Amino acid sequence: MQDKTGKSLSGSEIRTKATNRLNAVFIELGNMLEMWVGYIPFHHIRRFFYRLGGMKIGQESSIHTLARFYNLSNITIGEDTIIGEGTILDGRDKLIIGNHVDIASEVMIYNAEHNINAEHFADADSVVKGEVDIKDYVFIGPRVIILPGVTIGRGAIIAAGAVVTKDVPDFAIVGGVPAKIIGERQNKDLHYKLGRAAWFR
Repeated sequence: MQDKTGKSLSGSEIRTKATNRLNAVFIELGNMLEMWVGYIPFHHIRRFFYRLGGMKIGQESSIHTLARFYNLSNITIGEDTIIGEGTILDGRDKLIIGNHVDIASEVMIYNAEHNINAEHFADADSVVKGEVDIKDYVFIGPRVIILPGVTIGRGAIIAAGAVVTKDVPDFAIVGGVPAKIIGERQNKDLHYKLGRAAWFR
């Protein structure tokens, strides 16, 4: 038997590949079930299932419908945080989201990506990972993309459609592709609460 590159495989290599393939099937099955939970129109029921899957979610935090996840057990969300509709939260490495964070619709937060210089680009071994840490009181606008290894500082604002490829300082306002500093948040004494999320969303 040969692998996709044409290399002949030993019996132990075949068993390892079969085990890895079976593990991948179970992971994808879990991802599908988590996706289906995203259609349930009640926050408390979705939170129950996400916590059951290993996600840590603080008090009064809400995840709106149609959110997608990769490995719930590596995702931690603080208190009074709202995650918008259709958001992708990647847990293939640690993803930490602080308190009072407002994440708009269709934001994509990744902490794993392909190594474009890898000999076998599509192999799992070619994936590069990096923890993403979003501090308290951050606002992330619609359709922002955050890439692996990024820390977003306390009170920072990410403008809609930005692609964040490097760390963002506290209270900075960033925008563009790739995101650059375009301003600074004037109020640095942040102590607001986001409050209740929209019903049935």
